[in-house]
Amino acid sequence: MSRVRPAKFKELEIIADFQAAMALETEGLHLDKEKIILGIEAVFEDPGKGKYYVVTENEDEVIACLLITPEWSEWRNGTVYWIQSVFVKKEHRGKGIFKELYQYIQNLVKEDPELVGIRLYVERENKSAQAVYEKLGMNGEHYKLYEWLK
Repeated sequence: MSRVRPAKFKELEIIADFQAAMALETEGLHLDKEKIILGIEAVFEDPGKGKYYVVTENEDEVIACLLITPEWSEWRNGTVYWIQSVFVKKEHRGKGIFKELYQYIQNLVKEDPELVGIRLYVERENKSAQAVYEKLGMNGEHYKLYEWLK
């Protein structure tokens, strides 16, 4: 039985804590928790924005999460899932937890003809995450991400 499942609204605080910890750990950013909570609530209220998935241990302890957000691709006439907001509790890292999440999402894509792929972005300095993604068969050779944020 898979330990991966869609997140429940009651897990919002856990997801918010994970996101604050991830931002601090990977980018040295201290995020406003209230803003994070509002952002997560918006996803639960509008599934068109995305969907959270969690990994549980002992059936109820959330040990990891990620967010998928859809992007329409006219070139592929289908939707690409972007993986975002990945977090695995430190004590569970290196045990294949992200691989479990990734394979779950990959299977969703394989089973739905309207879904055509998976993308994610990673901080340039996050070499350990890049190694994990490459080991799963992803590559970062095709695009370079640029952004402007208000």
